[in-house]
Amino acid sequence: MREPTIARNYAQALFQAAEPGNQTERFAAVLEALVGAIEADERVRQALDSPRVPKPTKVRIVERALAEWAPERFVRFVVAVVRRGRQDMLGAISRQYQQLVDVKFNRVHASVTLARPADAALREEVQRRLSAALGKDVVPHFHENPALLGGVLVRVGDRVMDGSLRRRLKQLRRQMLGG
Repeated sequence: MREPTIARNYAQALFQAAEPGNQTERFAAVLEALVGAIEADERVRQALDSPRVPKPTKVRIVERALAEWAPERFVRFVVAVVRRGRQDMLGAISRQYQQLVDVKFNRVHASVTLARPADAALREEVQRRLSAALGKDVVPHFHENPALLGGVLVRVGDRVMDGSLRRRLKQLRRQMLGG
């Protein structure tokens, strides 16, 4: 089995554990925070990854770290992951879990590139129009690229919608040059 398949299996198990209590989004937030904390603290990451640290010690570290702010089912899940030696896959599990949550809530993520920074009104307008066009709740992730000159470039999965001034100018140039 490859890592994405294993991560997907763990994510599905966590998703099933979260469903009865309607905690799918809470579990997503806690898992993302846990992965971020592990990535941010070199000592924690080394302790969890080190074969010299016994698994019971790793379990105690995780239990103590999560006891105050994570639901009990979530803690049991992470403990099971650590006991199986799969703690290095928490990032991949988090990504797979987020995909399951997005499907549940009919949500997609869009990379939105603009030539200049977007103010709050423009962000809302882009989100509203994309949601209407795609028939799903769109979570836009905004980026800047002055090379666009103007307009917008949207990427949702492998689908690209290029409404940039740069593309329009290239099209006009081709038409004028007869090519």
